[in-house]
Amino acid sequence: MSRYRPPRTAGTALITPEGEARLRAELHELWHVRRPQVTQSVSEAAAQGDRSENAEYTYGKKMLREIDSRVRFLTKRLESLKVVDSRPADPNKVYFGAWVTLENDNGDETRYRIVGPDELDLKLGLISIDSPLARALIGKALDAEVRVQAPGGEQTFYITAIDYP
Repeated sequence: MSRYRPPRTAGTALITPEGEARLRAELHELWHVRRPQVTQSVSEAAAQGDRSENAEYTYGKKMLREIDSRVRFLTKRLESLKVVDSRPADPNKVYFGAWVTLENDNGDETRYRIVGPDELDLKLGLISIDSPLARALIGKALDAEVRVQAPGGEQTFYITAIDYP
């Protein structure tokens, strides 16, 4: 028996050109490289005989299901996404795709880029437009004070730089 898992919310349907290229590359890798390899290994495992006790066959079929699920998700998601590749009319304010440098009360600076939820990667400084920080930043100008409700309490940031690629 399987456990019910509610469907994941897709989030805002915006993406940068770089993010779209990454998703398309992942889709290509899954469909044209990994899936044929796994299919080959499943057919080799099936040729060995009794499938009910064949771990390679069972694992291969599970991998195929996971690959097919991700391919379906990526295909549908790429159809619904809107690529934002133009700069905003007012580059002095924070909008989708902006690199924003923030300074906290201690004087520590961090730099984030506001991207779509499919591109989220905190190690690279990419935050989702659906995040509380990004929502607070949208529409703000240089030197603006931004208050964000974080799990540890309210935090205050100051916008020190806004750049668009």
